[in-house]
Amino acid sequence: MSNTTDGRKVFAALKSGEFQMEVILKEDVANLGHRGDVVKVADGYGRNFLLPRKLALQATLANKAVIEQMKAAAARRSATEKAQAQELVAKLEPISLSFTRKSGENGQLFGSVTSADIAGELAAKGFEVDRRKIQLNEPIKSLGDFTVSIKLHREVTAHLRVQVAADAAQEAPEAVAAPAVAD
Repeated sequence: MSNTTDGRKVFAALKSGEFQMEVILKEDVANLGHRGDVVKVADGYGRNFLLPRKLALQATLANKAVIEQMKAAAARRSATEKAQAQELVAKLEPISLSFTRKSGENGQLFGSVTSADIAGELAAKGFEVDRRKIQLNEPIKSLGDFTVSIKLHREVTAHLRVQVAADAAQEAPEAVAAPAVAD
């Protein structure tokens, strides 16, 4: 009967959290927390999964101090990036980009205007914006005026006006006249 009693003690200790350890996450872990969070996990999960894969550090006073310094540095870096993004928004908002493309009869483009095209046009105007920051669900495939969002920072988004017009050199197909037959 002592085995049953020992098993109950172990089970009670598990439920009460006696066999838990505190870890500091080095990476985002699904259903657990984000980078830099101090979380309590089961002892085996920490020792056998998180620590060997270098997803976490044991939460000692020294490690907590290092993580706090890293968080402070990240917060300062994020604040400067946000300020730079806000300055760029002020410069981008008044700009309007225009593209000329060949189109069909009902305003459908032969091709499209993509985020790479928009990034290239912005680069030509002196703004270096990564094409992946341009939020275009699908390429623009019709004529008209559009508003495109550019996510410069996780808290800062610019809205840019894009105009797509028909190519002026596009001409209606000419009818070929039959040559006159001399009698």
